[in-house]
Amino acid sequence: MNNCEYCNLNLEIQSIILENEYCLFLQLKKPDIEGSGIIIPKEHRETVFDLTEKEWEATFSLLKKAKEVIDKEYKPDGYNIGWNCGTTGGQHTFHAHLHVIPRYEDEPYAGKGIRYWFKSPENKRKKS
Repeated sequence: MNNCEYCNLNLEIQSIILENEYCLFLQLKKPDIEGSGIIIPKEHRETVFDLTEKEWEATFSLLKKAKEVIDKEYKPDGYNIGWNCGTTGGQHTFHAHLHVIPRYEDEPYAGKGIRYWFKSPENKRKKS
C-alpha cells in the first residue's frame, strides 16, 4: 500500500524492537505509554480478520517475546492487549496492529481494563 504508514515505516519516530518471518514489534521513540508498542504483519492486512494462519501464529509468538522484553526493561504490573477493527471499533490506521500496552499500579486508571470505557453510562446506545 503506497500510503500506509506501517507498509512505509518511519524509523525516525519508531524502532523495530523484534521481528520474525511474518511480523514486527514496533515501539515509538517517544511513546505515550512507557514500554508500549504494536505488533504488525509485514504484509499489508487491513484488520486482524485478514491475517493468514501463519501471521496469526507469528503474532502470538512475537507477543510472548515482546512481553519478555517489556517485563525486563519496564517491569509493568499488568497489560492491556488489543486490536481495533474498523472505524467504529477505533481503528485509525488500516493496517492490522496489535496494541501491547503495559500498565502500572501508579496510573490514575490502574485497574480499569479495556471494558471499563465500554461499560460506562456515557457509552450506552440510545434506544430507538
